[in-house]
Amino acid sequence: MNLDEKIFLSGGNGMVGSAIKRILIKKGYGNRKLGGRVFCPTRNQLDLLNYNDLEDWFRLNKPKVVIIAAAKVGGILANSEKPYDFIFENLKIETNIIELSRKYAVKKILFLGSSCIYPKFSKQPIKEEYLLESPLEATNQWYAIAKIAGIKLCESLYLQHGINAISLMPCNLFGPGDNYDLSTSHVLPALIRKFQTAKNNNHTQVKCWGTGNPLREFLYVDDLAEACIFALKNWNISCKDSPLDTSQKKLCWLNVGSGKEISIRDLAEKISDLIKYEGEIIWDKDKPDGTPRKLLDSSRIKKFGWQPKVSLENGIRFAIEDFNKNNY
Repeated sequence: MNLDEKIFLSGGNGMVGSAIKRILIKKGYGNRKLGGRVFCPTRNQLDLLNYNDLEDWFRLNKPKVVIIAAAKVGGILANSEKPYDFIFENLKIETNIIELSRKYAVKKILFLGSSCIYPKFSKQPIKEEYLLESPLEATNQWYAIAKIAGIKLCESLYLQHGINAISLMPCNLFGPGDNYDLSTSHVLPALIRKFQTAKNNNHTQVKCWGTGNPLREFLYVDDLAEACIFALKNWNISCKDSPLDTSQKKLCWLNVGSGKEISIRDLAEKISDLIKYEGEIIWDKDKPDGTPRKLLDSSRIKKFGWQPKVSLENGIRFAIEDFNKNNY
């Protein structure tokens, strides 16, 4: 990937997309003086679910690098209430973009998946080879199946057409621009909202879902953005130094994580302490826990040259500042 590339960043206005855009511009990519561009159309400007509109956009703008950060996302509650929406919309977005990337001769595609693609009771830490070894977590299988399809679309695109279509599987992400809506958010931003709201309103208790026992791995969103740009710049599947699986076959997707895990209970206490909330934490054990543990083995991308920089505690501080500053 060169500084003069025309880059299509779908989902460029979400948490992940905004971070990728921020780092791309900081590093000088999409330089207009050199003929480059970073395209980040909003949902109102371009409907990714509409194939014809998207083809018109590809024909007009001719991107050469495509980053698929757009997705319908949500936590356990959202996935449970709208399973069809999660599988259908995510399949539609990725199939439309990937097929048009093939049709209009894009030279490189980066697809962003999620650690939820791996089995519920996967061996730990989770290696890339563990994909499809056993059943998924039931509460987010709809989203996970769509993401697995996206990975396999990219892999098959490389195998059949030689297009350098790579995928990254991040662990749980958080940071500026996150979704703090309690009905659709993931656990970390939901906890920030709960504890900050409780402090602001002098509530004596905060109720959290489940037992608090599950373990989760978190990565600050700017670290993922750096990983995306690192992969676009350095990872060509056809090159001899491209990562291999245990059977010495070329890998088309890599895990991206911090390598550190924390229980939901300890996470809640950490957020409570950083917000300086002094009330009681109540655990609603009638609510689901989700997958008991999800720790990614990110050794391959780290060996390749990428490393995370932002600690969990500092990242949470930045996220709390973002929540208070923007009054979500």
